[in-house]
Amino acid sequence: MFRVAVLSFWHVHAQDYASEAKSHPEAEIFAIWDENVERGRREASQRNVPFYENLDELLSSRDIDGVVVTTPTTAHREIIPTAARAGKHIFTEKVIAPRLSEARNIVAEVEEAGVTFVVSLPRLYAGYTQAIRESLDGGKIGEPTYLRVRVSHDGVLPNTTNHRGWLPERFFDPPQSAGGVTVDFGAHPLYLTAHLLGMPDEVSAVYGRFTGRAVEDHSVVTMRYSKRTLAVAEASFVGASAPFSVEIHGTEGSLMYDPSGGLRMRHRGNGPWSAVRVSDDGASPFERWVSLSSEGKTDPDNVRAALELSALTEAANLSAHERCTVRLDELE
Repeated sequence: MFRVAVLSFWHVHAQDYASEAKSHPEAEIFAIWDENVERGRREASQRNVPFYENLDELLSSRDIDGVVVTTPTTAHREIIPTAARAGKHIFTEKVIAPRLSEARNIVAEVEEAGVTFVVSLPRLYAGYTQAIRESLDGGKIGEPTYLRVRVSHDGVLPNTTNHRGWLPERFFDPPQSAGGVTVDFGAHPLYLTAHLLGMPDEVSAVYGRFTGRAVEDHSVVTMRYSKRTLAVAEASFVGASAPFSVEIHGTEGSLMYDPSGGLRMRHRGNGPWSAVRVSDDGASPFERWVSLSSEGKTDPDNVRAALELSALTEAANLSAHERCTVRLDELE
């Protein structure tokens, strides 16, 4: 049995990973630590597992095989290396860190410790992502000219129970979150863009604060490639009903995906759209982590994608805050 400790319920996805651990046939939640003692005790009590006020005490326990890091984003640079030095396998919520240099330092510590490290980038393993990538690699739409990926939900719009929305206010506290929608929800279109087209040369971003929070609640990040291809990553916490969508246009056709319509392709001209077969989703990031940790393996592609995400996040933040275009080769 793979024995897991959850390190903080700061992030809303901590509940999801705890549920995955509970339902996984080879994993078990064994302990909880949280920087918020009251919250941590409550979560531990609900699951009937020990709560540790002292993180070092938890990490020194031989009863713990791996940790799920869902702390404030800005705490990753301290928590992840500490867990790695204690010999614990690590699963973490994206992003590793909002700056590429910090993310690289964290990865170096993990690699030196020789533990399994997986970052939650779930849409990389979705069936539609695999189908889109295969279509692009097969030249089905010719040379890509434009990619747009959009994610949206209503997390900060008023509802019947909270006039501030269902996302916790801590998500908008810069010392904890290191940013707004871009560093969190906007991570999905950013890593998908890099996965489908590779890394761009330049990044430009515009952030909006529709609800007046200290950080952005919707954003548009544009990316330019040396072959003149353009990509746009859109993210919003103020979208009442806009679905997740991917659209890619090329010199010989187009691909469109959304959850209700599935993946469709149309060749050059005004012919009909045709359905593209989408395979089942792959294992979730959490499932991949448990499997890799149990086998003593790593996933270099996952770590590479996570480092690329940190580079894009840093570039987008710099661009939005300084109102300029940022070249990725100038980040460091």
